[in-house]
Amino acid sequence: MSAAEPSSVARAMTWLTIGLAAILVVWGILRYGWSMEIHQRFWTDIFDRIHGPMTFRFYLQPVMAAIAALPDGIKDTRSGHKSFFWSALWDSGAPKGRLREGLMSTARVVLLGLSMDVIYQFKVLDRFYPGEALMMAILLAVIPYFIFRWIAERVARWWLGSKGTNTLA
Repeated sequence: MSAAEPSSVARAMTWLTIGLAAILVVWGILRYGWSMEIHQRFWTDIFDRIHGPMTFRFYLQPVMAAIAALPDGIKDTRSGHKSFFWSALWDSGAPKGRLREGLMSTARVVLLGLSMDVIYQFKVLDRFYPGEALMMAILLAVIPYFIFRWIAERVARWWLGSKGTNTLA
């Protein structure tokens, strides 16, 4: 197996995360439906999570995303890739599989976020809203991952570029 090829555990975790996200979306829609009342409760519950028990996850999940993004941003710089998010979605010249690479990198952080939100919901709300758990994982893990990866790539490009081009290889 080459260094660029992901392990079977990473692949399995990624597929587990994608499957779990799809199940949560379908489950949430089937169980609660979608109405203006549900929409208002959804956003009220999301903003109520900022205060109260388990607010430490608002720090923990972005820190975990930053830890996962740092080596990936440096690897992007060393391999000469442009910013991850933009090249993964809109650059036709970018290597295929960049989005898959991002999914594999965030799978652990998303699973951590989902599990923390499940605990929060059962402790505070006494019920489980699958859509809210998925939204919190995206807000606190996936989006920060892409932001931190971009920052790490930019800083690494500046840092390694200032030391000379021979360190980029």
